[in-house]
Amino acid sequence: MNSSEFDRRFEEGESVIDALDLSAARRPRLEQRRVNVDFPIWMVEQLDLEASRLGVTRQSIIKVWLAERLERHRDPVNAPDRKPHCPESSPLRQIPPSSPQQSSRCP
Repeated sequence: MNSSEFDRRFEEGESVIDALDLSAARRPRLEQRRVNVDFPIWMVEQLDLEASRLGVTRQSIIKVWLAERLERHRDPVNAPDRKPHCPESSPLRQIPPSSPQQSSRCP
């Protein structure tokens, strides 16, 4: 199928999935690389407690928290002298407001 035919089918709402070679598909800047990080036991225990409370894996909570910190660090609107950014979808939003963790992480 040439590009004109592909475009026509797509624009008409037809499925074009069969014309794609998904075996070569990539997600730029979202490819994964395995890294090993050593944490103190107390930190692993705290991560496990929080992950269990939120119903997610330890790996998920580490990824979310690191992503939030990197986003905040990169975003000048959320500079250190301002309140930290905490997306609505963040597991950190689920921490009860009475928790001391809440006041230090999310508005």
